[in-house]
Amino acid sequence: MTRTGVYPGTFDPTTNGHLDLIARATRLVDHLVIGVAGNPGKHPMFDVGERIAMIEEEVGRLDNLNGMTFEVRPFDNLLMHFAEEVGASIIVRGLRAVSDFDFEFQMVGMNARLNDEIEIVFLMASENNQFIASSLVKEIARLGGNVTSFVSPQVAKRLMARAVGAK
Repeated sequence: MTRTGVYPGTFDPTTNGHLDLIARATRLVDHLVIGVAGNPGKHPMFDVGERIAMIEEEVGRLDNLNGMTFEVRPFDNLLMHFAEEVGASIIVRGLRAVSDFDFEFQMVGMNARLNDEIEIVFLMASENNQFIASSLVKEIARLGGNVTSFVSPQVAKRLMARAVGAK
């Protein structure tokens, strides 16, 4: 039986923290669906198609890590409905700080009411990635800072091109 998990997020842009969690999720599931949320309320720098392309490029290097396969899909509905659509039994969420836990704790309760058959698993960000937030990476890029320690070289190139173009 294949264990399918969902790792949802905005991924605007994909950071080293996201990739660390994806690689670590390979120990939990056989197939990981990376769900890219539209989230227009967050005013993303990249559209959904661009974010999907970035993630696909990044996880292409991880495919079959620990025998796991990946799939990247957009979603704009409830996370539980998306997890049900893809046949997931686990949702993987990352935690960086106590403030993340406060928000996620509320979400677990709400999502359990929607479907208590899908487990939500939290992975703590590794010590090297606890401080990385996409919003901060975008701000550094917008102000001309060096983002190469937060994202892959390919993402840094896209990010800097977009940040420079936005000025």
